[in-house]
Amino acid sequence: MAVYTDVPEEELKLFVADYAIGAVVSCKGIAEGVENSNYLLRTERGLYILTLYEKRVAPADLPFFLALMDHLAAAGIACPTPLHGRDGVALRRLCGKPAAIVSFLDGMWPRRIQPHHCAGVGGALARLHRAGAGFALTRPNNLSVAGWRTLYEACRARAQEVRPGLAEELAAELTALERAWPGDLPKGVIHADLFPDNVFFQNDAVSGLIDFYFACTDFFAYDLAICLNAWCFEGDGSFNVTKARLLIASYRAARPLEGAELAALPLLARGSALRFLLTRLYDRLHHPPGAFVQPKDPLEYLQKLRFHRGVADPRAYGIDAW
Repeated sequence: MAVYTDVPEEELKLFVADYAIGAVVSCKGIAEGVENSNYLLRTERGLYILTLYEKRVAPADLPFFLALMDHLAAAGIACPTPLHGRDGVALRRLCGKPAAIVSFLDGMWPRRIQPHHCAGVGGALARLHRAGAGFALTRPNNLSVAGWRTLYEACRARAQEVRPGLAEELAAELTALERAWPGDLPKGVIHADLFPDNVFFQNDAVSGLIDFYFACTDFFAYDLAICLNAWCFEGDGSFNVTKARLLIASYRAARPLEGAELAALPLLARGSALRFLLTRLYDRLHHPPGAFVQPKDPLEYLQKLRFHRGVADPRAYGIDAW
């Protein structure tokens, strides 16, 4: 269960009193999520999400995340909207932690990914990228190519505990990506973590995007590559080209991709796979005893990395025309 901080009733009531949303009716912990403590908060005015930001989220980044959600919501993107207190402040403190209340979104994330889900998320991602234009703040992607070697070095000595020879394979891949990583693709605000559990659907249509706490400034096509990895592989590890074709086509219908972005997709997909492999590997090897959330399998992303390493042409992703 991803609730790391218990909130006493009296502290909660005092906290909520700073907002014009009525008195607390109920507050229940939300089991999903791994970074923060989340509660489903019901007041006299309706449903909200209360989040306490734990150690893995840098407090200095929180103004960026909250301002971004405000900006995107104002631009028509269905995402959580931060509530501002009676004093106009959205970011406050509760139980000694930074905390905020955001709007509640209806919908459910898909447990079994179907092709129409991929089409929906492709279009939603492109609209998010377009809506981010004009957002005044920037945040570097600390989990892109410049940050991967630090993660690798933190895991190198024990990587063989997960798979023999893993450290050597990762070292070779990291060196190759560092040498080839592009530097001049179109960029702007990206979500950087748009996995299925961060996309809500209603009646087979996207109803909301959540969890913007990895959002940053980076290549738009890198965000698309993250989605290829998150949405277009089956449970047995095989790549579903139909899902990829629909995801990319729906993205391109809302935001055309330059030729350089399309050409870079195989490399960016490799990088995306390495990023999640390394963070999962780090979590596996540094998992604290008794932690609520069990670490995810890093080897799932090793299989994806190997697939993309073998892709010589972006047409392998179902792209029919450049």
